[in-house]
Amino acid sequence: MAVKIKTNSGTIDIANDVISTVVGGAATDNYGVVGMASRKPVRDGVNRILQRDNYSKGVVVRQEKNGIAVEVNIIVGYGTKISEVSKSVQSKVKYNLESMLGITANSVNVYVQGVRVMDD
Repeated sequence: MAVKIKTNSGTIDIANDVISTVVGGAATDNYGVVGMASRKPVRDGVNRILQRDNYSKGVVVRQEKNGIAVEVNIIVGYGTKISEVSKSVQSKVKYNLESMLGITANSVNVYVQGVRVMDD
């Protein structure tokens, strides 16, 4: 399912994979985030960190009336404050969706799937 944006010139369809890539890039760009995790860790591998081309496995996008709802699955670094990292991910994801795609995120839910020791 794609997000549809109606303009005066026509309709713009943005695929969920595009949204997932923008969301995943925004999430992993935050300090304290080691990487993206799969939303189905048993099937995709519990300890596996997703690469950039597989961000769609760690992001769920649902279209709502006035925007979208996003779920982000991340792995955080050991020693970081999880609540602050999650808030930072939420705000950066909302900002990037608005600035890059013109899509309003009604909610950004962050699910921490694990904690890893960060590389220096």
